[in-house]
Amino acid sequence: MSHTAVEYSGPERVFSGVQPSGDLHLGNYLGALKNWVELQDAHDCVYCIVDLHAVTVWQDPKKLADQTRNIAAAFLASGVDPAKSIIYPQSRVKAHTELAWYFNCVARVGWLNRMTQFKDKAGKNSEKMSVGLYDYPVLQAADILAFKGTHVPVGEDQKQHLELSRDIAAKFNNDFDVPAFFPLPEPLIQGPGARIMSLRDGSNKMSKSDPSDNSRINLTDSADVIAKKIRKAKSDAGVIPESIEEMDGRPEVANLVGIYAALSGQSQQDVLSEYVGQGFGVFKPALADLTVAKMGPITELMKRYLAAPDEIDRILAAGADAADQIATPIVDDVRDIMGFWKV
Repeated sequence: MSHTAVEYSGPERVFSGVQPSGDLHLGNYLGALKNWVELQDAHDCVYCIVDLHAVTVWQDPKKLADQTRNIAAAFLASGVDPAKSIIYPQSRVKAHTELAWYFNCVARVGWLNRMTQFKDKAGKNSEKMSVGLYDYPVLQAADILAFKGTHVPVGEDQKQHLELSRDIAAKFNNDFDVPAFFPLPEPLIQGPGARIMSLRDGSNKMSKSDPSDNSRINLTDSADVIAKKIRKAKSDAGVIPESIEEMDGRPEVANLVGIYAALSGQSQQDVLSEYVGQGFGVFKPALADLTVAKMGPITELMKRYLAAPDEIDRILAAGADAADQIATPIVDDVRDIMGFWKV
């Protein structure tokens, strides 16, 4: 779909979210949270715990609220500051679901049928999946556009969904002759830590749903557990190569070097130059020490936040009120534009 809309001239706003469906890990920190912390100093940022997305697959009702607090604690411990950014649970702000319905009537079935992530998650069981899982990208568009989000930090796996958000925004603007009402959100492609892979298989992304706990470093792992997981991480019999090109075909090596680079703030080439010719008996202990040094303080802060759930609840409630104040007038405008009855 071509986008020739009049240029949106409203304020820039960053929107992103994480599902409360498992503990966050090093991949989430390096791929998202670390980046969010840096963005909040120069941007208006809205960071959401997307519990409505979580329930597209079964979640235990007894655990969902605690999982939401856990994700909030990870945000806060990583340095997302409620004085600079809005942090809130998606289900607490009604604009998400209302706008998602309006967008369901703008989006086209053919667009959703092209979404590869649903096919990947559903596999051969697509007929048994929830309608919510199929419709997930439309809710995602509503999440972003309820705040007129202009920029979204995304990994490779979410680029297609962001393009759908742009298509929905452009079609709404065109259908209702409001050329610059919604912005067409732009991706913010993340830095070197954007794609952290499994410690057990360098060809798969580090995931909280992986059955092996040794595949990831959780933000709640102790220093001893972190060191043990790094020591056990899959590598190969070779040594650290001289150049990035020489890591081709060695996914586990590329992953461990990438983690070191992202944690240390160095380029991957700098890491290779420092350790060239060394075996993993040298590199892994150095990586373990670095990981413990960088992640230890975050783990300790998380424990402190989780021990004070009332404080987390206060932050989330204040964030939800602030989110409401932005999103509700935008959805009110949508109702007016679409012509719904009002007193």
